[in-house]
Amino acid sequence: MAPSLADRLNAARHERFVGRGGEIAVFQSALDAQEFPFFVMHIFGPGGVGKTSLLREYTRLCRQKDIAAVYLDARDVEPSPDAFRETVNSALDIPKGSSPHNHLEGQDGRFALLVDTYETLLPLDTWLRTTFLPELPVNILTVLAGRHPPAPAWQSDPGWQALVRTVPLRNLSPDESRSLLSKRGLPVDQLGSVLNFTHGHPLALSLVADVFAQRGNVGAWLQESPDVVKTLIERFVQQVPGPAHRAALEACALVRVMTEPLLNEMLELPATPAGPDEGTRQLFEWLRGLSFIEFGPEGLFPHDLAREALTADLHWRNPDWYMELHHRSRRYYTGQIEKTSGHTQQRSLMDLVFLHRENPVIRSFFEFQAGSALPESMKPGEAALLGPLVEKYEGAKSAGLAALWFEKQPQGVTVWRNPDGQVAGFLAAVALHETDAATRTADPAIRAAHEYLEQNVHLRSGETALFFRFWMAADSYQAVSPVQSLIFLAVVKHYLSTPRLAYTFFPCAEADFWAPMLAYANLSRLSEADFQVDGRHYGVYGHDWRAEPPVSWLAALAGKEVGIASEAASPVRAEPLIVLSEADFREALRQALQDFSRPDHLKSNPLLRSKMLAEIRGDQEPVEILRGLLRETVDDLRANPRDEKLFRALERTYIKPAPTQEAAAELLDLPFSTYRRHLTAGVQRLTGILWEREIGGK
Repeated sequence: MAPSLADRLNAARHERFVGRGGEIAVFQSALDAQEFPFFVMHIFGPGGVGKTSLLREYTRLCRQKDIAAVYLDARDVEPSPDAFRETVNSALDIPKGSSPHNHLEGQDGRFALLVDTYETLLPLDTWLRTTFLPELPVNILTVLAGRHPPAPAWQSDPGWQALVRTVPLRNLSPDESRSLLSKRGLPVDQLGSVLNFTHGHPLALSLVADVFAQRGNVGAWLQESPDVVKTLIERFVQQVPGPAHRAALEACALVRVMTEPLLNEMLELPATPAGPDEGTRQLFEWLRGLSFIEFGPEGLFPHDLAREALTADLHWRNPDWYMELHHRSRRYYTGQIEKTSGHTQQRSLMDLVFLHRENPVIRSFFEFQAGSALPESMKPGEAALLGPLVEKYEGAKSAGLAALWFEKQPQGVTVWRNPDGQVAGFLAAVALHETDAATRTADPAIRAAHEYLEQNVHLRSGETALFFRFWMAADSYQAVSPVQSLIFLAVVKHYLSTPRLAYTFFPCAEADFWAPMLAYANLSRLSEADFQVDGRHYGVYGHDWRAEPPVSWLAALAGKEVGIASEAASPVRAEPLIVLSEADFREALRQALQDFSRPDHLKSNPLLRSKMLAEIRGDQEPVEILRGLLRETVDDLRANPRDEKLFRALERTYIKPAPTQEAAAELLDLPFSTYRRHLTAGVQRLTGILWEREIGGK
């Protein structure tokens, strides 16, 4: 059989692999022994030192000896026991319901489990040491590779002391460094200065080779530097083949993972003679070939050190382009959220939040390694599993209230499940506008929120208000955790997709703890809506989506995302929006129609600060946006034969007005009474369309 692309890739990687003789010898001696002399190998070293390359070489050695090797990148694994166990079982072809020990112990041969980026699994370290690894049979060798040395408990446990081998990974020796550079084609006369500059750091050496491939030499700029990778990245970016390549590299550094459609959106590339996508494809393939760009199931991503260096350089050097790339990626993700569902939608929400990763608030309160557990509706009978969770963390009375809402509004309950089907967490949203007096009286939280709405918000007909009544992870309640982060993504989805959403309430058992995160998200502290259950106090945050609709909210967050004021990030007007009653809206629209041909008179119209106008993107003045909206909505009536007569009356009266209404009737060849009837019906039709848009969005 012809070799596969994977075979070619592995061969190329092995050809460029140099050094690590001691680390290879330790691993190979374990494979050659009659019985494994140790069962866990801890490899640790700083970013870019070559841990992934070493694990790939270990994989090759295993296959040479017919040992089944499984490589896992922990970045792709949710840091929860069930998710990790499920991933390992799947990789080792262990049947569902069977334990690794029972399945593998009876198999001929031996196995190797190689776990990369182990630092992302630190929350599981104790569980792995005390539960998972002891359950494995003695014919499996586990290698854990991460940035940090093993926790002291590995060495203090007498049982593990003899069964663990710890291997610190350092920079390459001068001879190994020369070998690596020679394999990449660098001439002998340039090796000395490179070695003095990189000190044998593998990623730095590879970057030097990339710079050489671009320029044909590494020049005289090499000098001692405390930040080798940053300096090399900056030099590399200056010497890429062209402006499009540079832009592609900068775009890749900003986003969580890069795909071809996202790259095309961010660079807005023109079509080439070979087709509209050929330019994007060529840039994507160029990115994939860079030494510091890695790729996984979802797309390309740079090495962490390279990402940090690229984004810091771009932010400092060209802040306008930095903001523009953020804007374009945010536009792409928002579009994906609107038109997708399930895992794709959740991933787009995660990608959107990832744009905020540089903010210390987001870094402290959000887990980007949140895993892939999907939100699902509560299943019949599942309320019996959720009730005990509420009782565990909030008490029996709260569990009783949860049961009430599980029964009254089961459609508002979202559940996250581990791969084995066990509940990992849930969110229960109560639609306040659908509650009755009896249930509001029974629940102090809903009663307080309803009173707040009546006194401060005054919901208009057809508007929605949500109270996220219960939210918790099964193993950590409301603490920062992967499940909590997924719950927050689901809350954001409610914000962006709930029709006619006017107001939301978000309660916290530890309101002060969550204050920085919720303030970042523009949620206001509503002490008037606080409540108590069984003597436990809950603080409540809220947001008026009529005063700051989702488009304006995302624009405000965009300013925080790139570290500038929201007014500078978007043309969204700084004045607060006006929440008009239906009667006030009708009167404002009537006046706007009368003033359509007198733009100066429109400057004081309340519709300029309406929600429907705020949601229209554009660089025009608000008056012109309003006139454009009126003209467009009137024109749309022409498409329906039943509304065409209404369109003609509105156009001749307001859009292209005749001198008088009598003249308009004459131009339309209608009796005046018929014209007036058509005009009245047209204004009512127009008002109905725009009112629906005002309270519910497009």
